[in-house]
Amino acid sequence: MALATFGAGCFWGVEYFFRQVNGVTNATCGYMGGNNEATTYEEVKKGKTGHAEVVQVEFDPAIVSYDELLDVFWKNHNPTTLNMQGGDIGTQYRSTIFFHDREQKAMAEASKLAFARSGRWGLRHIVTEIVPLQQFHVAEEYHQNYIDKNNLPSCHLEY
Repeated sequence: MALATFGAGCFWGVEYFFRQVNGVTNATCGYMGGNNEATTYEEVKKGKTGHAEVVQVEFDPAIVSYDELLDVFWKNHNPTTLNMQGGDIGTQYRSTIFFHDREQKAMAEASKLAFARSGRWGLRHIVTEIVPLQQFHVAEEYHQNYIDKNNLPSCHLEY
Protein backbone atom coordinates (compact mmCIF):
# COMPACT_ATOMS: atom_id res chain seq x y z
CA MET A 1 0.00 0.00 0.00
CA ALA A 2 1.02 3.60 -0.57
CA LEU A 3 -0.07 6.95 0.84
CA ALA A 4 -1.01 10.29 -0.72
CA THR A 5 -2.22 13.44 1.06
CA PHE A 6 -4.41 16.16 -0.44
CA GLY A 7 -6.12 19.33 0.76
CA ALA A 8 -8.94 20.65 -1.42
CA GLY A 9 -11.36 22.46 0.85
CA CYS A 10 -13.72 20.80 3.29
CA PHE A 11 -12.31 17.33 3.89
CA TRP A 12 -15.73 15.64 3.90
CA GLY A 13 -16.15 15.98 0.14
CA VAL A 14 -12.50 15.25 -0.60
CA GLU A 15 -12.69 12.05 1.42
CA TYR A 16 -15.94 11.07 -0.29
CA PHE A 17 -14.49 11.38 -3.80
CA PHE A 18 -11.36 9.41 -2.98
CA ARG A 19 -13.39 6.64 -1.32
CA GLN A 20 -15.15 6.11 -4.67
CA VAL A 21 -11.88 5.27 -6.46
CA ASN A 22 -11.17 1.60 -7.14
CA GLY A 23 -7.86 0.77 -5.46
CA VAL A 24 -8.26 3.24 -2.61
CA THR A 25 -8.35 1.12 0.53
CA ASN A 26 -8.84 3.97 3.02
CA ALA A 27 -9.26 7.73 3.14
CA THR A 28 -8.82 9.51 6.47
CA CYS A 29 -9.77 13.09 7.29
CA GLY A 30 -7.20 15.07 9.22
CA TYR A 31 -5.07 18.17 9.54
CA MET A 32 -1.61 18.95 8.22
CA GLY A 33 0.68 21.90 7.71
CA GLY A 34 0.15 23.61 11.02
CA ASN A 35 2.34 25.09 13.67
CA ASN A 36 1.57 23.04 16.76
CA GLU A 37 1.93 19.47 17.95
CA ALA A 38 -1.72 18.55 18.37
CA THR A 39 -4.87 20.19 17.23
CA THR A 40 -8.63 19.87 17.13
CA TYR A 41 -11.29 20.76 14.59
CA GLU A 42 -12.40 23.67 16.78
CA GLU A 43 -8.88 25.14 16.63
CA VAL A 44 -8.37 24.47 12.91
CA LYS A 45 -11.69 25.95 11.81
CA LYS A 46 -10.70 29.27 13.39
CA GLY A 47 -7.85 29.43 10.86
CA LYS A 48 -5.16 30.32 13.37
CA THR A 49 -3.18 27.06 13.62
CA GLY A 50 -1.86 27.03 10.04
CA HIS A 51 -3.31 23.56 9.39
CA ALA A 52 -5.16 22.59 6.25
CA GLU A 53 -8.04 20.16 6.25
CA VAL A 54 -6.60 17.19 4.36
CA VAL A 55 -7.37 13.63 3.40
CA GLN A 56 -4.70 10.97 3.65
CA VAL A 57 -5.40 8.36 1.00
CA GLU A 58 -4.16 4.77 1.33
CA PHE A 59 -4.09 3.08 -2.06
CA ASP A 60 -2.89 0.01 -3.89
CA PRO A 61 -0.56 1.21 -6.69
CA ALA A 62 -1.16 -2.06 -8.55
CA ILE A 63 -4.80 -0.96 -8.99
CA VAL A 64 -4.72 2.85 -9.05
CA SER A 65 -1.75 5.09 -9.77
CA TYR A 66 -0.72 8.26 -8.02
CA ASP A 67 -1.33 10.06 -11.34
CA GLU A 68 -4.93 8.83 -11.31
CA LEU A 69 -5.34 10.14 -7.76
CA LEU A 70 -3.95 13.48 -8.89
CA ASP A 71 -6.59 13.54 -11.62
CA VAL A 72 -9.33 13.01 -9.01
CA PHE A 73 -7.82 15.84 -6.95
CA TRP A 74 -7.73 18.32 -9.85
CA LYS A 75 -11.24 17.51 -11.07
CA ASN A 76 -13.02 17.81 -7.73
CA HIS A 77 -12.13 21.28 -6.53
CA ASN A 78 -11.24 24.71 -7.84
CA PRO A 79 -7.44 25.08 -7.71
CA THR A 80 -7.59 28.76 -8.71
CA THR A 81 -9.18 30.14 -5.55
CA LEU A 82 -6.67 31.09 -2.88
CA ASN A 83 -7.59 29.78 0.57
CA MET A 84 -11.18 28.96 -0.26
CA GLN A 85 -13.51 26.44 -1.81
CA GLY A 86 -17.06 27.59 -2.40
CA GLY A 87 -18.33 29.16 0.81
CA ASP A 88 -15.45 27.79 2.92
CA ILE A 89 -12.92 30.58 3.36
CA GLY A 90 -9.58 30.50 5.17
CA THR A 91 -6.14 28.96 4.91
CA GLN A 92 -7.52 25.72 6.35
CA TYR A 93 -9.34 25.21 3.02
CA ARG A 94 -6.33 25.79 0.78
CA SER A 95 -5.55 23.68 -2.27
CA THR A 96 -2.46 21.68 -1.42
CA ILE A 97 -0.64 18.49 -2.25
CA PHE A 98 1.62 17.12 0.49
CA PHE A 99 4.14 14.87 -1.25
CA HIS A 100 5.51 11.79 0.50
CA ASP A 101 8.69 11.41 -1.59
CA ARG A 102 10.59 12.92 -4.53
CA GLU A 103 8.65 10.84 -7.06
CA GLN A 104 5.32 12.18 -5.78
CA LYS A 105 6.72 15.71 -5.84
CA ALA A 106 7.80 15.38 -9.48
CA MET A 107 4.49 13.81 -10.48
CA ALA A 108 2.48 16.48 -8.65
CA GLU A 109 4.46 19.30 -10.27
CA ALA A 110 4.09 17.74 -13.73
CA SER A 111 0.35 17.24 -13.27
CA LYS A 112 -0.09 20.82 -12.03
CA LEU A 113 1.68 22.13 -15.13
CA ALA A 114 -0.34 19.88 -17.44
CA PHE A 115 -3.58 20.89 -15.75
CA ALA A 116 -2.69 24.59 -16.02
CA ARG A 117 -1.87 24.16 -19.72
CA SER A 118 -5.12 22.28 -20.36
CA GLY A 119 -7.04 25.55 -20.47
CA ARG A 120 -9.72 24.20 -18.17
CA TRP A 121 -9.46 27.32 -16.00
CA GLY A 122 -8.75 29.79 -18.78
CA LEU A 123 -6.18 32.37 -17.78
CA ARG A 124 -6.74 31.91 -14.04
CA HIS A 125 -3.62 30.93 -12.12
CA ILE A 126 -3.45 27.55 -10.32
CA VAL A 127 -2.65 28.38 -6.67
CA THR A 128 -2.23 24.81 -5.41
CA GLU A 129 0.75 24.37 -3.08
CA ILE A 130 3.00 21.35 -3.52
CA VAL A 131 4.82 20.93 -0.23
CA PRO A 132 6.62 18.22 1.77
CA LEU A 133 4.64 15.91 4.01
CA GLN A 134 4.26 17.15 7.56
CA GLN A 135 2.82 15.61 10.69
CA PHE A 136 -0.65 14.21 10.04
CA HIS A 137 -3.24 14.70 12.77
CA VAL A 138 -6.25 12.41 12.39
CA ALA A 139 -9.51 14.35 12.67
CA GLU A 140 -12.10 13.46 15.25
CA GLU A 141 -14.07 10.28 14.58
CA TYR A 142 -17.30 12.08 13.69
CA HIS A 143 -15.54 13.59 10.63
CA GLN A 144 -14.55 10.19 9.22
CA ASN A 145 -16.84 9.07 6.38
CA TYR A 146 -19.12 11.97 7.36
CA ILE A 147 -21.09 12.19 4.12
CA ASP A 148 -22.04 8.52 4.09
CA LYS A 149 -22.70 8.32 7.84
CA ASN A 150 -25.08 11.27 7.59
CA ASN A 151 -26.61 10.33 4.22
CA LEU A 152 -25.65 13.69 2.73
CA PRO A 153 -24.94 14.73 -0.84
CA SER A 154 -21.30 15.54 -1.49
CA CYS A 155 -20.32 19.08 -0.57
CA HIS A 156 -18.01 19.24 -3.62
CA LEU A 157 -18.99 19.41 -7.24
CA GLU A 158 -16.88 18.22 -10.12
CA TYR A 159 -15.64 21.41 -11.77
